[in-house]
Amino acid sequence: MGKGKHRMKGWISGVCLVLTIIAFAGCGKTDSSYIPDVPVSFQDALSDPRLSNLSVAGGAVLINGYGVCGLILYHDPSGNYLAYDRCSSYLPQNKCAVTLDSPTFTATDPCSGSKFSLSDGSPVKAPATRSLKMYSVTISYNAIFVSN
Repeated sequence: MGKGKHRMKGWISGVCLVLTIIAFAGCGKTDSSYIPDVPVSFQDALSDPRLSNLSVAGGAVLINGYGVCGLILYHDPSGNYLAYDRCSSYLPQNKCAVTLDSPTFTATDPCSGSKFSLSDGSPVKAPATRSLKMYSVTISYNAIFVSN
């Protein structure tokens, strides 16, 4: 009986050691393949001249100073408002800000050539394989609120 207890104790110690090694193996590593999470809290009146392009469906504007690389605000053809971070999802650690295309149905990463649909943020041209980071949008009393 004493020998079995000793074996069990050794087995448990071995399992604990392996789990500890696995737990610490991932410490200090960050996945730089995703756009980082940063607090976003933007609000403005839809009547602000900077947002005039949002008065028509299909219109889009760029807002600097929010998110990782700024915001894209988009008024889609069905009447919804969408907001994305301008940081390209392709090599986001480079913090390359996408630019609006004309007409404004897509945005382009000038560093890689990737293109993204403004209807859902998805990539429509390689090399990007991930969508742009989307933020929550609320319209209330003729004002737009963007947050995460």
